[in-house]
Amino acid sequence: MKTPNIVFFMVDQLSAKWVEAAESGVCELPNLQRLKKRGVNFTRAITSNPVCCATRATLATGMSTRGHGVLENGYQLNPDLPTFMQVLQGCGWRTGAFGKVHFQPHFRGLWPDYKPYGFDETHITEDARGGEWLDWVEENHPDHYESVLATIWPTKIPEFAQYGADKRDLRARIEKIRETFQWATEEHPRNTFGASTLPFPQEVCQTNWITGHALDFIHGMDADQPFFAQISYVQPHGPFHVPAEYLSRVDTSKIPEPLDAEWVQDPHAPKELSRREPIAGDWEYARHCYFADLCHLDEQLGKIMTALEETGRLDDTYIIFLSDHGDMCYDHGFLSKEEKHYDACIRVPLVIAGPGVSPAATCEAMVQLEDICPTILDAASQRMPLLPKMGPYLDVAADQIPALPGRSLLPLCTAGIPDDWRKAAYSESYNHINSAHHGQWARTVRTEQYRYTYYPDGHGEQLFDLLKDPDEQNNLVADPTYAETRIHLRDRLLDLVIQQDYPKTRRDLFAFGVH
Repeated sequence: MKTPNIVFFMVDQLSAKWVEAAESGVCELPNLQRLKKRGVNFTRAITSNPVCCATRATLATGMSTRGHGVLENGYQLNPDLPTFMQVLQGCGWRTGAFGKVHFQPHFRGLWPDYKPYGFDETHITEDARGGEWLDWVEENHPDHYESVLATIWPTKIPEFAQYGADKRDLRARIEKIRETFQWATEEHPRNTFGASTLPFPQEVCQTNWITGHALDFIHGMDADQPFFAQISYVQPHGPFHVPAEYLSRVDTSKIPEPLDAEWVQDPHAPKELSRREPIAGDWEYARHCYFADLCHLDEQLGKIMTALEETGRLDDTYIIFLSDHGDMCYDHGFLSKEEKHYDACIRVPLVIAGPGVSPAATCEAMVQLEDICPTILDAASQRMPLLPKMGPYLDVAADQIPALPGRSLLPLCTAGIPDDWRKAAYSESYNHINSAHHGQWARTVRTEQYRYTYYPDGHGEQLFDLLKDPDEQNNLVADPTYAETRIHLRDRLLDLVIQQDYPKTRRDLFAFGVH
C-alpha cells in the first residue's frame, strides 16, 4: 500500500449528542455523512478529561492526563515528551498545524511556537483570537478590524495590553469598542455577544482562514510526499459567532429543548452541582447559532475532502473527525464542560475513514481519546520511541515495555470489536479555571448501561442507568435497588483511577531497571 497521508479534522467543544441531533433533522451535514459512508462512526467515544489543553495533550502523546501532567487549562505540554507528530516528522511525513492546537495556555502568549512538538508548518489562531489571524485581518481587511476586535473575549491576556512589536494597548481599545458595540441588528434582533451572527463577512473569519491555509498545504504538496495535517477549528466553542447565511439551514422547530436541571430537586445531588443556580438565557437562539456553526464547519470538511480528491490523495488518506470534549449548551442547567460529566460533556463524535477501513460502519465499543495516538501510529506503521532501559534488573525487552495506555482503533475499523476490548471508559476533571478547591475533581466510569461519577471528600456521587434513563434525570445513588451496582461501579472506578498511572510516565525518566 502507498504510504498513507493522515488528516485530523478537529472541532472544539462539540458533543456527539449535538451531531446526532443535527442528523435527526435539525440541520443537514452532508459532508460528515459523506465521510461516514467512507468509514466507521464510533458512537461511544469518551473524552479522558473534558477540557481543551488536557485532552489535546492526550491526543498528541497518547498519555493519560497524569502521564503527561497537563491536568487542566493553565498547564503546558512539555515538548520533550514524544508526540506522534514528531514520530511522523522523523519518518518522512511533512506535518502541518492549522488553527487551534492549545498545547500552551493562551495566557502564555498569542503567537505560540508549536514547531517543537513536531510540526513543519504552522498557522495558528486560537480562542484568544490574537496573533497571526488578527494581524492578517488588520493588514488585509482593515475595514472589519474593529468588528473583529469586538469578538475578542479573553482581554486579560497580558499581551493584549502590550500587543505586537510596537506594544500597543489593544486591551483598552477592545474594551472601548465592546462598551458600545451593537450586536443586535434589525434582521437578527436576538444577537448578543454570547450568540450572534458574525459582525463581518465569513471570508474574514477564523474558520475560513484555517481552511484556506490547510488547502494551501494540501495543494502545495509534492505528489509522492506523505503528510499529516492537523486542521483544528475554534468553533463551535462559545461565544457562538456564526456567518448569518447558515442560520437558515437550521430547522428551529426541531431544536431539542434543554434537559431539566434534575439536580435542583435531588437531595443526593453532588455538592459541587447543588451549590449553583441553573443557567438561564436564550437557549433557543444559542442552540440555533451552535447548529448553524456545525453547518459552516461541515462545509469546511467538504472543501478538505474535495482537495484530497482533486490531488488524487483521498483514497490514500486517513481522515479522523473528532472533538476534544462536548458542550452542555443549557442541558441540566449548565453551559460549557469540565466537571459536569453528563453525556453532552464527555461523549464526543469520532469518525475514522481511510485505506482498508470498513465503509458505512458503526462501532459501539467503549473508546477513549487515548486511543487516537496509537491509531495514527498504527496507520503509519510506526511506534513511539522505546522507553529507556538500562541495568540487569528488568528482564523485559525494551520493545515489550508498555508505552501507551490506549489501543489502536484500526482493528475495530476492519474486523469488529476484539473480545478483550475494554468494557468501561474513564473520564476525570480537576479544578475549573476559576476555582482552587478539589471538590470539582470528578472521576467517572461509563459503561454501556451506566454512568457513575464520584466527587471527592464527601462532595457527592451520581449514578444513572443510561438504558432506562438516557437523559440522566434520575440519580440512583441512594436507590437500594442499585446498591450493589453502585458498589461494583465504585470498585471499577477505583481500578480505573489507579490505571491512570499505567504505563509509567516518561516524564523525567532516566531508565527502567537501574539501581
